[in-house]
Amino acid sequence: QLQLVESGGGLVQPGGSLRLSCAASGLTLDYYAIGWFRQAPGKEREGVSCSSRSGVSTNYADSVKGRFTISRDNAKNTVYLQMNSLKPEDTAIYYCAAQMTPWVHTCSTSPRHYDYWGQGTQVTVSS
Repeated sequence: QLQLVESGGGLVQPGGSLRLSCAASGLTLDYYAIGWFRQAPGKEREGVSCSSRSGVSTNYADSVKGRFTISRDNAKNTVYLQMNSLKPEDTAIYYCAAQMTPWVHTCSTSPRHYDYWGQGTQVTVSS
């Protein structure tokens, strides 16, 4: 069974940066599209970004385009989310998730498509 563990969250000032990591164990990530999601208090979980199995195709929510970058290192079984120019509205618990899919070059930012979830890491952007 695939297990995902997020790390890298914390407290950062507005305009700062963080890099989140999502380490997988149990199975290789080669067969999975990976998504990053976040959930703020009182709000629904929303898709932030996703990476196809190949890593060639990525998608981003409009709210993070140009600021966040998703990448994956299948050899290390790890996916990253580089977050720059952070804003207070980015404050949330961030989750990574994996979708087993036969499609190599597509991914989705809809939570309902994902099969495995990590426990989440808190990101707080505040001065």
